[in-house]
Amino acid sequence: VLGEGHWKQWYQRRVRGDAMCVIRNLVKDNRIVYGGGSNEISCAIAVSDAADKVPSIEQYAMRSFADALESVPMALAENSGLSPFATLAEVKSRQIKENNPRLGIDCMDTGKSDMKEQHVIETLIGKKQQIMLATQLVRMILKIDDVRSPGEGE
Repeated sequence: VLGEGHWKQWYQRRVRGDAMCVIRNLVKDNRIVYGGGSNEISCAIAVSDAADKVPSIEQYAMRSFADALESVPMALAENSGLSPFATLAEVKSRQIKENNPRLGIDCMDTGKSDMKEQHVIETLIGKKQQIMLATQLVRMILKIDDVRSPGEGE
């Protein structure tokens, strides 16, 4: 049976490990992006704009990808006790209106949504890895669905 001290030690080791991974990523590539869901919102806006220019059925996949990107800032808002839909809509409209991709979810309720002012950053390499892994997972699921025809295995 683990006592309270064991959990504290485990958590401290985990935090140190996470910090070392961030340092490793910064040594590999020192570029950063602003956090707080700002980059996901900005990417979702760009993908939606690109989908408007695609006349084929592929535009629906692009719109779904944009919706999936918005799940990160929605989760941040919900976990911060904010209304996820209203908060996302407000930040997204401000990003478009002000042309400021640094606007994100104000989780600490400081009154500032600019992640540069709040010093909320993420490593670019970590963000790219997150998006690539999620995209690969979806592609794998779609390949499985494509191989399996309807009515098979019932």
